[in-house]
Amino acid sequence: MASLGTSILGDTLDWPFFEAHHRDFAERLSAWADATLPGLPHDDVDEACRARVKALGQAGFLRAAVPAEYGGLHATLDVRTLCLAREVLAARDGLADFAFAMQGLGTGSISVAGSPEMKARILPAVARGERIAAFALSEKEAGSDVAALATTATPDGNTHVRIDGEKTWISNGGIADHYVVFARSGEAPGARGLSAYLVEADTPGLSIVERIDVIAPHPLATLRFDDCRIPAANRIGGPGDGFKVAMATLDIFRSTVGAAALGFARRALHETVSHAKSRKLFGGTLGDLQLSQAAIADSATEVDAAALLVYRAAWTKDRGAARVTREAALAKLVATENAQKVIDRAVQIHGGLGVTRGVKVEELYREIRALRIYEGASEVQKVVIARDLLK
Repeated sequence: MASLGTSILGDTLDWPFFEAHHRDFAERLSAWADATLPGLPHDDVDEACRARVKALGQAGFLRAAVPAEYGGLHATLDVRTLCLAREVLAARDGLADFAFAMQGLGTGSISVAGSPEMKARILPAVARGERIAAFALSEKEAGSDVAALATTATPDGNTHVRIDGEKTWISNGGIADHYVVFARSGEAPGARGLSAYLVEADTPGLSIVERIDVIAPHPLATLRFDDCRIPAANRIGGPGDGFKVAMATLDIFRSTVGAAALGFARRALHETVSHAKSRKLFGGTLGDLQLSQAAIADSATEVDAAALLVYRAAWTKDRGAARVTREAALAKLVATENAQKVIDRAVQIHGGLGVTRGVKVEELYREIRALRIYEGASEVQKVVIARDLLK
């Protein structure tokens, strides 16, 4: 892997969205990533993911994923720091970005609404990279439509709850130490009748029924809950607050998906420019051709447009906005769609190399596709944006 430093970020860190501690964090993480990530395992996806969580934790970067009271960097989760982390890591190693992101998403609900005891038990270990986290929301018939969840949580006396059902497309499924699970607890119809629960991975009744293999390998699985008995104290937030907890969590982390896409796009643009300058043809270089220059200009414009929306959303949330639903949806939509375009152009400009396994732009082409789907597909983001404007 090339040593990229912070140069791949362009002048982003000079923008007024950022403070000195953000610049310091990005510089330290960039230097660490360039030095460390190439030496970590790459072949076995579970081993590779565990190694990245451990390394990020030991280096102190997972502290960005929890509040300061429990070993974190900031009093509350700082979305700009989370976005910078994902952008820096994604530009180098998609699985490192995934490992970092899931430590945050898989414990974000606990940071937002967990009890003090639960936070003290879970969050410090997550920050140290000693506990792998997962967020179990999606089901086969309930992805974008959270209100359609069928997994149930039934009271078992006054002290326990029994969970039954299936979850699928669960990131870190099979390697996580805990799952934040959303289930129908029945306080009201639809979204108002959901609750969130912490389920330890070794709880009897919880099983991994399928590992899911996707085009950019990441740990994914389908989970089954058969009469899975957990303490009632493992509920996150109040009864019937599950939808509110899920949306508050996604409100923080949806912008970071855009940041990951931005990292992929920046790396693709970097590879495009390098290739265009060095590839000889027709008595000059690929970069001498006007069509190549137009492609590079289009990609540079799309990268900057995405960056502005991502960091506008993150800055708005960090300034204390209660919700940034529209801003985060705009950021995710534009950043992921633009990244797909930038990476597609990079593949085209690389020609046959662009579809050769082992070449960076081919890897990026596989990595970007899922980001236009997870945490709300692009079409869902458009609905969110339009409904907010139509209110």
